[in-house]
Amino acid sequence: MSTQIAVRLPDEIVESVDAVVRSGRARSRADLVARALQRELRRIRAEADLRIIAASAAEHDPDDLDGLAKFALRRSVTPD
Repeated sequence: MSTQIAVRLPDEIVESVDAVVRSGRARSRADLVARALQRELRRIRAEADLRIIAASAAEHDPDDLDGLAKFALRRSVTPD
């Protein structure tokens, strides 16, 4: 399922998006925007994970790979 939304973008971004679509590197504006948002959301999740790891590093020996593996097992993974 998908939901249509309205987004206001600067003209130069729209021109660049249209150029990418014309080149065949994206099927449509929506395709390119969706892929860009997916990448940004992955980046945000990765930043959050790094903050958690950095915070827990003070509690654990950074060379303790067993501790890191146990920590990773406790984290839920959400497929894209």
